[in-house]
Amino acid sequence: MSKNKAFAFGIGLLAGVVGGIVAGVLYAPKPGEESRRELKEAAEKLYEEHSPAIAQAKQQAAEAIEVTKYKLERQFKKVRAMVKSDKLLKAKERESKESKVRG
Repeated sequence: MSKNKAFAFGIGLLAGVVGGIVAGVLYAPKPGEESRRELKEAAEKLYEEHSPAIAQAKQQAAEAIEVTKYKLERQFKKVRAMVKSDKLLKAKERESKESKVRG
């Protein structure tokens, strides 16, 4: 499995686990205070168990954002250069036409 697919799978798995815990606690027939306490305990336990994976996921997400940002900036520079080149070409064409009209 590629790195991006593994990352996406890990995030999806983590989101599913958290969602399942939250739904289970919220729909359980218990008083609100007890449900909130259980939800807090479950969240703390989940964080403790998966803290390294969460940190790694954050790092991978930050790296992916940086790579994407770099690629977008590079593409923007290419497009800007193409537009500038096109403007120069059109200016030269106009200049050539004007010189023919004068000459």
